[in-house]
This record gives sequence, C-alpha cells and structure tokens, in this order.
Amino acid sequence: MDINDWRALSTVLMMVTFIGIVIWAYSGKRKKSFTEAANLPFADEDRHEATLKKERES
Repeated sequence: MDINDWRALSTVLMMVTFIGIVIWAYSGKRKKSFTEAANLPFADEDRHEATLKKERES
C-alpha cells in the first residue's frame, strides 16, 4: 500500500463518518432532545424579567 491508498481509505472513512453524523442529527428520535436544547436560553426568561423589575424598583 502506498500513500495514495491510505489517502483514499481515509477519505472514504471520513465520508462514512460524516454521513453517519448527518443521519444521527436528523433522525426522528433526536428531535425532542434537540428542541429542548434549542430552548434552553429561554428557560429562565421569567426569572430574568422578575429580576429586572425588582432592580428597576430599587
């Protein structure tokens, strides 16, 4: 095996890995957890607004 065979093999392995990650990311099983993760920045919005209101009153 020369260097070009190793390069071809590594390219194929990287492509298979990429396709696997894409399939994993877009699978229906992951939708719920990804939706929850996407909404994490908004989880404490009510508490933040209450804190701002309390600071304005002070």
